[in-house]
Amino acid sequence: MSLSYRTYYVWKRNLLSYKRFVLPTLIVSLGEPLFYLVAMGIGLGAYVGEFGGGSYLKFLATGLIITSVMISSAFECLYGAFVHLVNEKLYDSLIVTPVSAEDAVAGDIFWGAFRGLIAGVLMLIVGGAIGAIPVSVQALILLIPLMVLTGILFSSASMIVTSFAPNFDFFNYYSELVITPMFFFSGVFFPLDKMPQWVKTLSLFFPLTHAVNISRMIFSWDFTPAVLFNLLAMIVPTVILFYLALFFMKRRLIK
Repeated sequence: MSLSYRTYYVWKRNLLSYKRFVLPTLIVSLGEPLFYLVAMGIGLGAYVGEFGGGSYLKFLATGLIITSVMISSAFECLYGAFVHLVNEKLYDSLIVTPVSAEDAVAGDIFWGAFRGLIAGVLMLIVGGAIGAIPVSVQALILLIPLMVLTGILFSSASMIVTSFAPNFDFFNYYSELVITPMFFFSGVFFPLDKMPQWVKTLSLFFPLTHAVNISRMIFSWDFTPAVLFNLLAMIVPTVILFYLALFFMKRRLIK
């Protein structure tokens, strides 16, 4: 492994490129989670009433903030990284400079996490603006590191998928078999306590479940001992997936 400060320059290169089309990507980042927030949080929430000790809109918003981080970071390191790898040959250009293969891949992973952070902050602003969630400084202090951790986790996982992808169609398997089930069975839309036991057990293996649980604890400012398990269930996979992403992408780049 040859990871260095040059990772920052790869991240900065992506930032400079991003400035050219920042508005369309911001709209896309807000798209699907915002539709769920309005359609289900406001529409369905009017019939649900009190939910989990508060309104359904608040319950949904605290989960969708983290979900928007997952979606943006994951897709950035799927389609964005694949374009860098195959269409633009960006990685080939980078690794003939002092930037190592690990620097190039880590820079894209951190960039994916940054894109996720932007999407999460946008959802936070929208949720606060419509009164779905209370926004406070103390919540932000804990929520931003959670969004960064979530972004690195899903960016790393997506980068591993990209390292094996022969074409864009390959990503459909990951999106439909991993991202979508995680989206619906991680407690974002409803508590999992009424679900069959096998669903509750399976949800414990979804990192999004633990991220959503921590998010709700932050907004309610009611922390239980379970938060330590939730943190551990996110930190350990993040470290493992990050180094696996570096390994598999380096293997594809340097044959």
